[in-house]
Formats: sequence, structure tokens, C-alpha cells
Amino acid sequence: MCLLSLFIMGMFVGVSGGAPVGMIIFLCAFIGLLYGVMTIPSFVAGYALLKKKRWAKTAAIIGGVTAAMNFPIGTAVCVYTFWLLFSEQGKTLFDQANYMLPPSRQTWASDVNQRQEQREYVPPTTPPDWR
Repeated sequence: MCLLSLFIMGMFVGVSGGAPVGMIIFLCAFIGLLYGVMTIPSFVAGYALLKKKRWAKTAAIIGGVTAAMNFPIGTAVCVYTFWLLFSEQGKTLFDQANYMLPPSRQTWASDVNQRQEQREYVPPTTPPDWR
């Protein structure tokens, strides 16, 4: 949609022959603002889906609805978004709890020291004599 808005603005500037400059600037700003507002939900939804935020499903639904206004590609994107989000695979993907990974070790040097301490050889104990 951003590329489409740039294309339309370029067409307005190219065709503007004898039109007033103020009107061309107003139309380009209006089209840029309109398409910008329509693309923001898609960018927010993409970020939320990549980061697996809890509100990602809601943002994707809003982004799909705003994309549906751009016929025919946006409508196809909207249908695919709804199909994915409301299918069984989508429900299991987005409705499950996110588990955090354990915190990482503080420094690499302390990890090396711990490994060296663990590598010291300790002879095994002798088993009891069962004869």
C-alpha cells in the first residue's frame, strides 16, 4: 500500500500540468495520510506476530480488515488472515501460553571456570565385595 501511494502521488505530480501547486500538495498529503493510516495496523500486527505478543491476534484481525479495503490483493490477504487466525492450527498457535526461556548465564568467563572445575577427575568408589 505504501508503494501504491507513492505511485499515485507520482502520477498526480506528473499529470498536474496546469493545476495549482497547492492543490497537488494537498492531494499528495491526503493520499499519503490515508494510505499511511491504512498500513499502520498491518505493521503493528506484523511486529506483534513476530514477537508473539498476547495482543497479536487482535492486531492481525484489525490489520486484515484494513487491508481488505485494497481490492483485490488486500481482500485476499484479509481472507488468508482470517483463515489462519480462526483455524484450529491458528488457535493452538496463538492461544497457548508463552513460556519464557531460563535466564542466560552472566558471563562467558564464569562459564569457562565452572566447566574447568567440573572436569577434575574423581576416581570411582570401589564396589563392595559380594562374594
